[in-house]
Amino acid sequence: MAVVAVIAVSQAIGLAGVLLWVLVSGDPFPGVVELLPAVAAGAVGAAGLAALYRGFAVGAMGIVAPISAASPIVPLAVDASQGTVPSSLQWLGIGLVLAGVVTLSREPSSAAGPRVAAGAGLALLAALGFGAFVVGIDAGADESAVWAVVAARATSVTLAGAVAVTTQTPLRPARGLLATLVAVGVFDTSANVMVAAATTLGAAGIVAVLGALYPVVTVLLARFVLGEQLGAAKRLGGVTAIAGAMLVAAG
Repeated sequence: MAVVAVIAVSQAIGLAGVLLWVLVSGDPFPGVVELLPAVAAGAVGAAGLAALYRGFAVGAMGIVAPISAASPIVPLAVDASQGTVPSSLQWLGIGLVLAGVVTLSREPSSAAGPRVAAGAGLALLAALGFGAFVVGIDAGADESAVWAVVAARATSVTLAGAVAVTTQTPLRPARGLLATLVAVGVFDTSANVMVAAATTLGAAGIVAVLGALYPVVTVLLARFVLGEQLGAAKRLGGVTAIAGAMLVAAG
């Protein structure tokens, strides 16, 4: 399916689920102004998700996913601008993340010179989008984490739907893919709700780092379900990037 169709359908499924959660929980509506950061988070998050999915389509998941783990650098930078400066251990972790990203992105030189791995640029865009999403959802979740996710999801569904209509992309799932799209919507939205709730309890930068460990699951599934094979250097780069993210969290 087209990336925009996958996002529109799966996000709409997730939105339906979180709306049901709001009704059951009885959380009061916090106000439009209070949710504007979450709306912005939904826009940049959708862009990051589109870049990630497209990166998966054109490149190896074992390369794209660990590069996207660089996303915590964005909220850490925002935290630093507000006086929460990373510790020495976190700076080391940031260095390891960047080193891992460079290792994963490089391909052997050819006659035309050094090449960038397929999907690496999209993975970096995904990292920026996901990092900015955490910053926005952190600000929007102060009054209600669930309502913040509703605002973010409604924005991403609206944007994806508008792009699909403009480009005349069909949204009807291909035969046999509806269950997969439902699973994508449920897992993705549930994770976003937990991230939003976590930002109300701790620093957004640390939350982003722990959430960025998702590539561990993605890489393992790519290896054992899709049979992806990566060279020793790429495996080392992936481990380095993820280990760096863990150091940032530990700091």
